[in-house]
Amino acid sequence: MKSFLLIPAALASLAFVAGCSGAVRSPDVYRDDTRAALSAKDPDIHACYDDVLKGSPTAAGKVTVKFDVETEGGKIQNVAVDKANTTAPDAVSDCVTKNINGVAIQPPDSKKGEGTWVYEFNPPTGPAKG
Repeated sequence: MKSFLLIPAALASLAFVAGCSGAVRSPDVYRDDTRAALSAKDPDIHACYDDVLKGSPTAAGKVTVKFDVETEGGKIQNVAVDKANTTAPDAVSDCVTKNINGVAIQPPDSKKGEGTWVYEFNPPTGPAKG
């Protein structure tokens, strides 16, 4: 099985805009809850990245995404790649955006969240295990 390094970096920013109902988190708790929700998608992102590596064995780099977290269901939406802070090929960026869009942070927060998250991708080193 191929393996690779996927490191979600600390949430670079998470701002809040007043909302209607739900929990009220501190920025640190919001970051930790966001990390937990996004980590649940790591296996899907890994599988997608493995598929990219089949066609581009050296595909690597950083993917920086910006997104909103809506207040009603806590869903991540409006996911967009921050091209200025992304070094990975588009196919790798697509692995991230398609897998995190719609992820829910539970319970929803009463404040709309605006976040930035960074993933780093490095292909496996050494001989492939089979």
